Amino acid sequence: MAVVDDQALVRMGLRALLETEADTELVGEAADGRTGLTLVRTVLPDVVLMDVRMPEMDGLEALRQIAADPSLAAVRVIVLTTFELDEYVFAALAAGASGFVLKDGEPAELLRAVRVVAEGGSLLSPTVTRRVIEHFTAGPARRSAPHAGVAELTEREREVVGWVATGRSNDEIAATLVVSPATVRTHVSRAMLKLHARDRAQLVVFAIESGLRVEK
Repeated sequence: MAVVDDQALVRMGLRALLETEADTELVGEAADGRTGLTLVRTVLPDVVLMDVRMPEMDGLEALRQIAADPSLAAVRVIVLTTFELDEYVFAALAAGASGFVLKDGEPAELLRAVRVVAEGGSLLSPTVTRRVIEHFTAGPARRSAPHAGVAELTEREREVVGWVATGRSNDEIAATLVVSPATVRTHVSRAMLKLHARDRAQLVVFAIESGLRVEK
């Protein structure tokens, strides 16, 4: 994995943390988005821990370029921040981030995020995920146009995707809908295929943009 952050102390701390884990290997560091993008294209890390506010090129632009490059399709990006709620969070998810964690969060939480994302999943920090989603869904819908695949969703799939966009886990959605977690996983997987969503984080973005809401 790689770390892209303009604060040397942050990079040092992350390096020390990652080097203690047998299943993680730090393959490079960068202090700005432009250098980070070059690093990612060179070493092709499985996961990138990416700050947003950096000189030369900010993390959002670097993230967009990574997401737009077919040769980097296997690279997953986790956004690092010191803020629990910030306007750029939705932009980071829309740009292709698979995770969102706090720099000052628990080390175990960050390591879990790395492992989940490395395995192809997505993760928003448990301390912020629902607050972030509620922040962007509380007011007028942030809707451009429904995603092209929305019309292909069944009524149940639309409902499940709406619940995913509230930050609920599969088990929580299953309890709400009185079905099994396996049934929810099936609906989520089919919806992701129809919407061509890379992961659960992108599914949340598509749901919000397409106006798929549920009454909680």
